[in-house]
Amino acid sequence: MKKSSSVVNRVEGMRLLLATLALAVVLPAYSGSIRNVLLLVSDDLKASVLGCYGDEVCQTPNLDRLAREGLVFSRAYCQGVWCAPSRQSFMYSRYTDDKGINLAEHFKNKGWYSARVGKIYHMRVPGDIIDGTHGADVASSWTERFNSQGMEAHTPGDYACLNQNIFTTELEGRESTKMKNRMFVSVSYEGDGSDQPDHKTADKTIELLRKHGDKPFFIAAGLVRPHYPNVAPEHYFAPYPWQGIELPEVPVNDLDDIPQAGLAKTKNATNPIGQYPDNQKRMWSAYYATVTFMDEQVGRIIDELDRLGLRSSTAIVFLSDHGYHLGEHTFWQKSNLHEEVTRVPLIISAPGFNPARTDALTELVDIYPTLAELAGLPIPASVQGKSLVPVLRNPGATVRDAALSLNNGFSLRENQFAYMRYTNGSEELYDMKKDPKQFSNLAVNPEYAATLRKLRASLVARLKAEGINLPEKKGKPADDHSM
Repeated sequence: MKKSSSVVNRVEGMRLLLATLALAVVLPAYSGSIRNVLLLVSDDLKASVLGCYGDEVCQTPNLDRLAREGLVFSRAYCQGVWCAPSRQSFMYSRYTDDKGINLAEHFKNKGWYSARVGKIYHMRVPGDIIDGTHGADVASSWTERFNSQGMEAHTPGDYACLNQNIFTTELEGRESTKMKNRMFVSVSYEGDGSDQPDHKTADKTIELLRKHGDKPFFIAAGLVRPHYPNVAPEHYFAPYPWQGIELPEVPVNDLDDIPQAGLAKTKNATNPIGQYPDNQKRMWSAYYATVTFMDEQVGRIIDELDRLGLRSSTAIVFLSDHGYHLGEHTFWQKSNLHEEVTRVPLIISAPGFNPARTDALTELVDIYPTLAELAGLPIPASVQGKSLVPVLRNPGATVRDAALSLNNGFSLRENQFAYMRYTNGSEELYDMKKDPKQFSNLAVNPEYAATLRKLRASLVARLKAEGINLPEKKGKPADDHSM
């Protein structure tokens, strides 16, 4: 199951073709006439795992179809690098707070029916999913809201806790809510998937489309997979036998030039998963399985939208809250500033715009003003994002010079370079054209001193523009390249 460059090349070729066609065709005048919004949010989904983003192993036919019908943002970045801050950021179009009227509430206040199904704001997964509770949801956002309960790791079937090398069908002793090994759990079981939260989310969303399709609606469907635990019917695991999985390339001494602040909390050297290379492959298999299961639910929802004749009046947005590490740099999970975590899938399919791909640097905070403009609604003054409608009109256009992400520091992703600055002053710098996998930290290379100074200044200016304070350096820097 080698991920060769052939698919990436085909995707790039298609991108160039579609971009050319988009520029050659005169688009109809746009008047902000959409009357429906369908927001589809996946959880912990890294962009690089989707077929439409170049992965030739994972089967994502429905998202690939949506990509062919919409605009694919090749360089979209989250602002928060774990669930709660990321979801707050795109629902309020704010970098660090929840000031102002949120996205769904804005539509509701303008007379649109507004509904949430599943996880949109933060929920504990698996805790709130098992309990069927609202989590950190904001009730003012919705006309109605619905949770999608599931048994998660307690689903009867073939259970694995891969960093503990445990395989069993017993229900007792499974890692679940707040337990330290829950991130490495998978369950493969006999069934059709209808008992799973994402299937229930698709069912309810379809029901709401049928019930409310005759009026303007803002419906947000939150799908929890591929967030752990990776639970799905066994036939979703079948296409991904672990024996055929190739693990990510990790050069010898890859971590030597990454400052301490840039290291993931969970990595092979400090977690038992590092002792089990075969189980690392099983992690990929389970992740792929639940991505494909999630993709099928997206397909069910969009098929119903088409069947009801609502596609011509509906803007569809698909995104993930952040990416994920599955062994790259020996890292696991999220909450750091490297590309596999900060880069997210983003697809927008809206009537009146041609399908294409774009390399425009984009942030998730840009979703709110984009949808408001598409619907002909005013953009509140509290919004910090930028409308992407100019990019929908012309995929060669751009509204940003760089994308900003925040964690225990800041990441600034420009056209060529990715720069990270941590709260203790340590830094990372990567030439993304020469080194897209971020193997060589140029912040320790004196030949890039001028570039480093420029990016330091760019970060300071960007933070000032967004009203974000650059924190004082805490403790001794991990290297000599501090601001």
